[in-house]
Amino acid sequence: MTVVWINGAFGAGKTATARELIDLIPNSTLFDPEVIGGALTHLLPPKHLAEVGDFQDLPIWRRLVIDTVAAMLTELGGTLVVPMTLLRQEYRDEIFGGLAARRITVRHILLAPAETILRERIAGREVPPAPDGEIRTRQWSDDHIEPYRHALASWLTADAHPVDNSVLTPYETAARIAEAVSAGAVAVCDIVQTPEPTAETVAAGVLLFDEEDRVLLVDPTYKAGWEFPGGVVEPGEAPARAGMREVAEETGIRLNDVPRLLVVDWEAPAPPAFGGLRLLFDGGRLDAAEAGRLLLPGPELRDWRFAGEQEAAQLLPPVRYERLRWALRARERGAALYLEAGVPVG
Repeated sequence: MTVVWINGAFGAGKTATARELIDLIPNSTLFDPEVIGGALTHLLPPKHLAEVGDFQDLPIWRRLVIDTVAAMLTELGGTLVVPMTLLRQEYRDEIFGGLAARRITVRHILLAPAETILRERIAGREVPPAPDGEIRTRQWSDDHIEPYRHALASWLTADAHPVDNSVLTPYETAARIAEAVSAGAVAVCDIVQTPEPTAETVAAGVLLFDEEDRVLLVDPTYKAGWEFPGGVVEPGEAPARAGMREVAEETGIRLNDVPRLLVVDWEAPAPPAFGGLRLLFDGGRLDAAEAGRLLLPGPELRDWRFAGEQEAAQLLPPVRYERLRWALRARERGAALYLEAGVPVG
């Protein structure tokens, strides 16, 4: 199952191109996530909707896009063509990572007309009749040019296959995309994700420290919030060994000794999440040379940093910070702790 995701600024021609593209890619179907936003106006209270400036800022919108894409591909098979602007890297990571968890590959296309052309298209764009509708629509499009510029400079061009459609018609643009996809010129996005759990899981994290005793935190592409190096323990795998494996895969650091257990934390189910056991191990202190060998962020990581406890409290979600806080106390005392939802028991 495959998705061809057509990205670009508002006014770049995504929807018109997508309509042409489904006639050029065999067994393909159009899915416009705008319909999810429209549905949410009937599902969510107006007060809740008023708290966000964009449907994409709603976690339910991102979740429904993932679930709808997966459901449509299960029903129809083939390829889904999705025209949708994604300018925030963390939203791209969440959606593409969620699709990867369902074994759906994504080929990411960027329509990149020259900015002068883009502004001309925005100015000439037809909008539905409504009081101040034309002014608001054009202002909305103009307001997103700067975020588009930022995304281009920071991550978008490195991630997506660009197509300059400054002088191309929608059909010509679609033909160029179809040819690139058919020839294998558009690589599959390398965001990886393990399948979503169907029952409680065991996960092992490893705390690594620098010479200032700051702890290593990572920012995964496949879920929100900072985390510790680590991951889900695979069937038949020892938890400490799973932590060692994940550290090597994520950071390039290979631990020679089995790390010492610091905390066992039972995470309560919070539907739709299943919860389970979360273990933290002490991976020890890295000297400057070892810390210098940390890999740059790859498919699984957006960023990493060493952080003191106060900084970690600002970066980590509350439940993970509580787990870290007690792990640091256990490290000081030399005795492991058992927690339930981040609270010591026994």
